[in-house]
Amino acid sequence: MKKLTIATLLLAATAFGQPVFADNQNDASANKVTIAVFGDWPYSQNLLNNANLLINSVNLDPDVTLVLHVGDIHSGSQPCTSAGILPVLPGAVPGWNQSVYFWFQQFKTPMVYTPGDNEWTDCHKTKEFKSGDPLKELAAVRSLFFARPGKTLGLNDRDVMSQAIYFDPAFPTDAQYVENVMWEDARTIFVTLNMPGSNNDTLPWTNGFENTTAHNAEVANRTAADTRWLTSAFKRAMARQAKAVVVALQADMWDPAAVAPGGDGLNAYTPFVQQLANLSLQFGNPVLLLNGDTHLFEADQPLADPSSSTGLIHRTLPVPNLTRIVVQGSINAPAEWLRLTIDTRTRNVFSWINVPYCATPAGTSC
Repeated sequence: MKKLTIATLLLAATAFGQPVFADNQNDASANKVTIAVFGDWPYSQNLLNNANLLINSVNLDPDVTLVLHVGDIHSGSQPCTSAGILPVLPGAVPGWNQSVYFWFQQFKTPMVYTPGDNEWTDCHKTKEFKSGDPLKELAAVRSLFFARPGKTLGLNDRDVMSQAIYFDPAFPTDAQYVENVMWEDARTIFVTLNMPGSNNDTLPWTNGFENTTAHNAEVANRTAADTRWLTSAFKRAMARQAKAVVVALQADMWDPAAVAPGGDGLNAYTPFVQQLANLSLQFGNPVLLLNGDTHLFEADQPLADPSSSTGLIHRTLPVPNLTRIVVQGSINAPAEWLRLTIDTRTRNVFSWINVPYCATPAGTSC
């Protein structure tokens, strides 16, 4: 594996197919992009059977140039694939990931996916039928959805920068995080990170999958790699004089249910959120965080007021330039995807609307 330094990462804009910034700052194609964002999909066999409703809705939008899925390719009450375990565990669905992969490949634009907790972190749980070993399920996700490091999914794929290639040589194990990618469009740096729910995979593994040493190492190593990759993205943004940064991951790091009595907790996200806050303040330009996890659409500025309910969770300095969007989950009505437009010639940069693709409640006839 070729070792590339962060300095190389900042300079390698064209070598891996990344668009450079245009000289004409008024050129709409160089300053404006529209992407489709969704997550927590598909959450039932019925939704999978009717996946064409979502795919067709997105594909018919002529302005969408990229599709982004922010994690969870099945529900937290569905079984996993029993990857790497023979005989296959009772209740497992070995072909589920392949079915989702098939539909991801039907998007006519490049398609980027970042993993959620349901497809690996939580596979040990009783409610997921004790159907998978977390580390083996993550390996299966990587081997299918990230089989070509540095390439997206979709009918017309594109090159992206993968941490599997652009890892810091001081941390060679970061090369395993092939799912962490970065790309550049419309004077904006986009970065995805494997940051799952279940308090960043710190809830105990159960049902015979207990492995404290491996579990602790997983959390520590992945979180450190995520933080380094996030830092690299902001370094690149500043070196390229980008106008905005978009961060995409699965976990809702401000979920009020998680900090309520009996909730999963959010403390395992705090070091990462504090780094995100510091980098956002240093960058100074608009930053957008996209996540799923809690299923109901929401748009807020969670760190703008340190004394607010969200500001108190991770105790950062005020970060007025960070906006966060939670995308609608597939089991909530209306069934919709987020149409996100980034225009770096405008003051607010980010604008969005939700696009319904099914007229009836998700999970019924859709």
